[in-house]
Amino acid sequence: MAYIQGEGKPTGDDADIEGCPFCEIPKLDDREGNIVARGQSMFVVLNKYPYNSGHLMVVPFRHVPDYTDLDVDEVAEMGALIQRTMTVLRSALGAHGFNIGMNQGQVAGAGIAGHLHQHVVPRWGGDANFMPIIGRTKTLPQYLSDTRDRLATAWERV
Repeated sequence: MAYIQGEGKPTGDDADIEGCPFCEIPKLDDREGNIVARGQSMFVVLNKYPYNSGHLMVVPFRHVPDYTDLDVDEVAEMGALIQRTMTVLRSALGAHGFNIGMNQGQVAGAGIAGHLHQHVVPRWGGDANFMPIIGRTKTLPQYLSDTRDRLATAWERV
């Protein structure tokens, strides 16, 4: 609950690398960090506070705050990982559609503005286009670790 209320979260657009969760996660074992896949310069990780089951993020290993800070190879890898993420979510969870986006800067709603990350949120017909922004809570039908295992297995198959 403390993290949701902002305790321990980096603040501001230029948050330091020290304490950045996206810099710490890749140091963990994939299961412990809920990492689904690792690329050359990016990793795919489950959102710790997902909007829907399977809510993934594509995150650079490098601590950069803005999309324009990525080099050409990083931009290409991010795009390729987003495509593969969509394929995996369709295959493993039967996603019907997606919300894909990034909030650039604290004023744009970035919860961790100092480290760029791209959200890929799977959607299903009948989920009422509900993004739990106001209520800040949602019941998920599966543990994150179970979802991670399912998606990591699917990642290897696709």
